[in-house]
Amino acid sequence: MQKFIKKQIGRETHNFVVEGKTLFDVMQEASKLSFGDVKKCGCCGSDALVLNSHIAQKKYKYVTVKCLGCKASVNFGQQQEDPEIFYLRTKQEGDKKVLDWRPYGEGDQ
Repeated sequence: MQKFIKKQIGRETHNFVVEGKTLFDVMQEASKLSFGDVKKCGCCGSDALVLNSHIAQKKYKYVTVKCLGCKASVNFGQQQEDPEIFYLRTKQEGDKKVLDWRPYGEGDQ
């Protein structure tokens, strides 16, 4: 069985395919993409966003959403219990959580 999942990052739509032997297995795999669409930059509001990955210090793996306008980025986190599960990093602002956008040159770019 397969499930097709669409995620929008800026102007681009990314298509992911998850597979499993049963419906339960497919849904378990789909839950590993536990992040929503990111339609605009949290710093400048641009929709010129790209999904990217890189390795830092030859050991730390990062997946990021990067703004082509102001170069800000938001990192994906990984669960320690299951490193195949990715989520977008958030921070608390008042009484709600928002994406943890980092301006270019700040933090672990």
